[in-house]
Amino acid sequence: MSGSPAQDAVAGAFEEQRPRLVAVAYRMLGSRVDAEDAVQEAWLRLARQDATSIDNLAGWLTTVVGRVCIDVLRSRATRSEASYDDQLPHLVVTEADGASPEEEALLAESVGLALLVVLDSLRPAERLAFVLHDMFAVPFDDIGEIIGRSPDATNMLASRARREVQDTQRPPDERRRERAVVDAFLTAARLGDFEGLVQLLDPAVTWRTVTARGVIVRHGPTEVATRMQRAARAKATARPVLVNGDPGIVAYSVDGEPLGVMGCTVVDGRIVGILSTTDPDRLAAMDLPASPAGRQA
Repeated sequence: MSGSPAQDAVAGAFEEQRPRLVAVAYRMLGSRVDAEDAVQEAWLRLARQDATSIDNLAGWLTTVVGRVCIDVLRSRATRSEASYDDQLPHLVVTEADGASPEEEALLAESVGLALLVVLDSLRPAERLAFVLHDMFAVPFDDIGEIIGRSPDATNMLASRARREVQDTQRPPDERRRERAVVDAFLTAARLGDFEGLVQLLDPAVTWRTVTARGVIVRHGPTEVATRMQRAARAKATARPVLVNGDPGIVAYSVDGEPLGVMGCTVVDGRIVGILSTTDPDRLAAMDLPASPAGRQA
């Protein structure tokens, strides 16, 4: 039901800001669900506020969402939780041999597992300073008001975060080496080469996957290699893709229906993390390439 003209105007202004606010919250929290909740909280606070007293609605909403996100991150820290243990980041699948401009734009909206892990290692104030300034061009003066720091101190927080994040950027040659590692891993799985699988896995490797029943986490080379061997026995075909910028595959049934998406994070020639989903609802919501012919998974 529509409210007064003034209420409708506020609601309309908020909806215009919603996509940007969700993007800010997602990069802060690494979870679409948590991001939507943070933005909803901002709306509830706006509804209780006299909108005529707000000079800059976009700035006010960014401040509120930023503070809500910091509260969420601090709450996670007290419970020793990592967001990527409970929620997969939004998976963006693009062609392995080069994405279209539209796919590149979509990929830019995603948060890869490697970046998510780096961001999660930062303190909440560092994470907020980096996300707002480097990703959304919010001035340090405005960020400082959110976190209660001077502009210079806020700049220093963002600089430290930036140095950490820069380690996740890889040149084309390194990306090709990463793909070679993942291809070798898949070949070893098809051949039943258990030792070959283990040699390509980091001792601290973790495989996180979302199924229709929830999140499954596997730790260590033995557990991951054993599960990979079992998965390779399925009658399926696979297509190499990029998953949030990391080398991976989409697996298909003999009828061409997608069975799963898997992306691998490679560091120093070994796989340190695997991110995947076999949840039919998630797969149906993705824009996946067509099934290939004759490529065994």
